[in-house]
Amino acid sequence: MSKKPINGIRRWAALSGIAIQMGVVIYLFVQLGKWLDTNYSDGNLFLIICTLSGVGLSLFGVLKQTNSLNK
Repeated sequence: MSKKPINGIRRWAALSGIAIQMGVVIYLFVQLGKWLDTNYSDGNLFLIICTLSGVGLSLFGVLKQTNSLNK
């Protein structure tokens, strides 16, 4: 069965949901990095690693979701 493409207001709602999801993922990874730094490190190594991982993971999610919207 073929899916109908998402049009109009539903597309905007899906895109805004993607933006919110991206922000939440990055925020959670930053908080994880801060927690790891306070408990296991003196510097900001875990914060940097977790932030970059969160950005990468959220971009991967955005690409997958936008590709599924275009199908």
